[in-house]
Amino acid sequence: FRTAAASKPFLGICLGMQALMSHSEENSGTEGLGIIPGNVRHFDQAAAQGLKVPHMGWNQVSQRPHPLWQNISDDSRFYFVHSYYVDPQTEQSIAGVSDYSLKFASAVTRDNVFAVQFHPEKSQHAGLQLLKNFLDWDGQS
Repeated sequence: FRTAAASKPFLGICLGMQALMSHSEENSGTEGLGIIPGNVRHFDQAAAQGLKVPHMGWNQVSQRPHPLWQNISDDSRFYFVHSYYVDPQTEQSIAGVSDYSLKFASAVTRDNVFAVQFHPEKSQHAGLQLLKNFLDWDGQS
């Protein structure tokens, strides 16, 4: 897994994005792959504000510049199903932001790795465009 992520364009989806991080709060603490430094945190704040956890449904993604967003409108809506969110150590890792009681990284990137919390395969035109962009991507930002 680490070899593939180090040498070829790599796309992580949902739990695949979370696995790339250094550490997760899930199961009383779990080590991740550490490919993107940061933590995976539970949506405690959302639950405290009366929002349903897991966060399930459509939500906007505010994009930061990256080739995988080509031909996708900023603030397009994607389909999410998750109880945890990633908290990267550095701002430059963040490729997209969404809001569910707090702003969270819904897309992250590092070198040839791009990962999303949402499900592009369930996200209609925008999701299919992201998958097409990945297939066309050479792994360079």
